[in-house]
Amino acid sequence: MRFLRARLRAPWVGAHDSVGVRPLALVSVETADGHMGYGEAAPLESYDGVRIDDVRAALEDCRAPLSDSDGADSDREHLLERCRKVAVLPQAVAAIDLALWDLAGRRARAPVWQLLGAAAPAPDIEVNATIAAADRAGAAREAAAAVAAGFSVIKVKVGLGDDAGRVAAVRAAAGPTIAIRLDANGAWTVAEAGAALDALAPAGIELCEEPVRGVGELSEVAALTDLALAIDETAAEPGAFDRRLCAAACLKIARCGGISGTLDAARRARAAGYEVYLASTLDGPLGIAAALHAAAAIRPDLPSGLATLDHFEGRPDPLALSRAGHMRPPAGAGLGEGLLSWYGLDAR
Repeated sequence: MRFLRARLRAPWVGAHDSVGVRPLALVSVETADGHMGYGEAAPLESYDGVRIDDVRAALEDCRAPLSDSDGADSDREHLLERCRKVAVLPQAVAAIDLALWDLAGRRARAPVWQLLGAAAPAPDIEVNATIAAADRAGAAREAAAAVAAGFSVIKVKVGLGDDAGRVAAVRAAAGPTIAIRLDANGAWTVAEAGAALDALAPAGIELCEEPVRGVGELSEVAALTDLALAIDETAAEPGAFDRRLCAAACLKIARCGGISGTLDAARRARAAGYEVYLASTLDGPLGIAAALHAAAAIRPDLPSGLATLDHFEGRPDPLALSRAGHMRPPAGAGLGEGLLSWYGLDAR
């Protein structure tokens, strides 16, 4: 295991916290014949309540089942299930899952999206830009830059205060045709959410992620507004996919327990009637690459929030846009080539 703290160019401000430095864990698995696979654990305490030290302990618990395995591809699901039982935390399981998929792809000399049965070649995935600034002027500058880069959807964090002013500034800078997506991170009560969404709707809103938190409260807000809503943090709660609470479900590699868990969550969400898209919790490139491979198989219904690597300071983005507002899985076997140097390791 290797742990790092990656600094952001500017604080990433959400309803519950401001993130300036991102803790991540890099995991490698190696077989007796010398093949290696890499994965990433990306807990974010202010988002999911999981500390990097919690993940460290959970990953240590996975050493025994991993040591007992020869890493055969046919054993991958059984091995992952053993790790799920001892690690419990999906963020730790995600790191093992990514490493095992990476290993399988490198052994097969094939990209993970191909192992997942996605159509060849892997498609471009439409992505949104995310505004990190908490002030009007900064939000307007970032929105104008996103439009210049070719994004058609911009996400704005709300529940911060002066939401109406920042959303208006983003709309003015972006113009009338760009979709604006809101993300409240569960900051509001049901009453606050109803009032806030009524006030912000005239700006032209595509949807709002997680206006409140919890299956019951989301159902209440959905009954109060005609604005499309998406579950995000609540997607991890029991019962979230038993029935359709709102329009869409935002899925994340770390929270779902890796590629395998994300594919399963997408199947369950769609069976309940949700539209599905993916997003990042400020993951590193292994996490983003994993989401792009999964997206190639899932084919998201809405633009996904995966264009976040350019928010890091001093770390060149190995997964830049493939074309305006779109990304694709990186070239090469496994999760892809050129990812490890971001973590300070030799590129492969």
